[in-house]
Amino acid sequence: MKKIAVVGLGIIGGSICGALTSAGYTVDGYNRSDAAIEYALQKGYIRAKAERLSDYDVVFIAVPPTATIELLRNGEFKNGALVADICGVKSVVEAAVYERERNYRYVGLHPMAGKETSGITSASPNLFKNANLIITRSDKTLETDVAEIKEYAKAMRFGKLIECTSKEHDQKIALTSQLAHLVSNAYVKSEQVRHCDGFTGGSFQDMTRIAGVDENMWTELYMRNREYIVSELDGLIQHLAEYRDAIASGDESKLSEALKAGRLIRETIKRGND
Repeated sequence: MKKIAVVGLGIIGGSICGALTSAGYTVDGYNRSDAAIEYALQKGYIRAKAERLSDYDVVFIAVPPTATIELLRNGEFKNGALVADICGVKSVVEAAVYERERNYRYVGLHPMAGKETSGITSASPNLFKNANLIITRSDKTLETDVAEIKEYAKAMRFGKLIECTSKEHDQKIALTSQLAHLVSNAYVKSEQVRHCDGFTGGSFQDMTRIAGVDENMWTELYMRNREYIVSELDGLIQHLAEYRDAIASGDESKLSEALKAGRLIRETIKRGND
């Protein structure tokens, strides 16, 4: 059986370890903090601490973009190893991989799963059950490598597998993930938010659930996908201005039209893993 290492034992990396171990694979963990290694060992997510990545046939990289790019450029991997990153941005990572000759095979991944909390203590072998997994590919991606990744995805119990280019990924994620986190983070900055006890329901919980971002990691993600995020922000600001102007001017007809347009679009959107 192939030897697998996971770099970065946060919620995603730890969950990859737990899910693959539960499926019968032998998995080792590589992490800056020994505390995360010890926790993963205690939970049975990993067999051992990985010392040299060059000893492994398969390596999953689950660290922030800058660290991922550094590792893909300068890390020492086994000749012919399959290396997959799980970064929330893909174009800059893919460019770093293909900018020069390398001795490893590469596939880009992005699991559409997570929680409001982070770190190894939030990891779970069941985190990916029925979740979507995005697989990015280029004209240099090998079909055999994608097929191998799909076997691991099946073992981790992902639901829908979506294949696309790195550009398409970054465009879509700017809207579906990155903009959503920005909106939530901005929403909680209202002066009233600390004095809402007893006035909140599902709408408030939905809007604030993902406000607590790791500012360091998410700043990296935003800055490395800023072209598409700025485009989505510009569109959102324009639409918000329509509502604001209609309300400020007392134009009920204009406001109703804007709300109706949003409702009709919402009715065309598939939910969850449909």
